[in-house]
Amino acid sequence: MSELVFFSGTMDCGKSTLALQIVHNRSARGLQGLIFTRDDRAGEGKLSSRLGLVTDAVEAGRGFDLYAHVVAELSQGGKVDYVIVDEAQFLAPEQIDQLARIVDDLTLDVFAFGITTDFRTKLFPGSQRLIELADRIETLQVEAMCWCGARATHNARTVGGEMVVDGEQVVVGDVNRSPEEIGYEVLCRRHHRRRMTAARARAAALSPDVLPVTSG
Repeated sequence: MSELVFFSGTMDCGKSTLALQIVHNRSARGLQGLIFTRDDRAGEGKLSSRLGLVTDAVEAGRGFDLYAHVVAELSQGGKVDYVIVDEAQFLAPEQIDQLARIVDDLTLDVFAFGITTDFRTKLFPGSQRLIELADRIETLQVEAMCWCGARATHNARTVGGEMVVDGEQVVVGDVNRSPEEIGYEVLCRRHHRRRMTAARARAAALSPDVLPVTSG
C-alpha cells in the first residue's frame, strides 16, 4: 500500500540529508522519483543538505498544484515511482491535500520532510495538515543539540545573536548565518523560554558582572 509519510524534526537534524539518501537508495534500484521543495536555503528549485549535498527539484510555490504536476508528468510518458517533498512545512494546507490525493489516486508513496513548529513554537499550517492526514509520522532519530548539550526541541530565530519572537512566520535563513544576519538556532525548551541563545550565553559568561562561584 502506498503511504503519505511525514518525517519531522527540528532544524539541523538531517531531514534533507535523509531525503537525499532515499533518492539515492531508490535510484540504485532503478526507481525514479519526483522531487518538490519550497524556499530551500540553496535557492529556487534546489534540495540541499547542510552536509553540502544538493540536487535539482521542482519549486512548489504558492498556488502550485502538486497533484496536477505529477499527473502531467505521467501523462507525458514520464516515469514517477515515488514523490519527495522537502521543506513541506511551507506548503499550504490545500497542497498537503494534493499530496494525499497523489497517494490515494495514483498509488505513489509520498515522503514529506519538514519541521513542525516555527520560531514562536506555533505549528506551520502545512505541518499541521500533514499531522492530520499522514499515514505515518516519523520523528528523526538524529538529535539536534542545544548549545547547552541538551536535546534541542525548539527552533529559534535570531537577529544579531538575539532571539526574536515577532515577525513573519516564513523568513528563509539557516543555522550557519553570521551573527549579524537573520538566522536560526535550535534550543532546548528551557533556553527557548528564557531566550538564551548561544551568543547570549557566551556574552553572559564573559560579563564582569558574573561573579565566579567559590566554595566555602
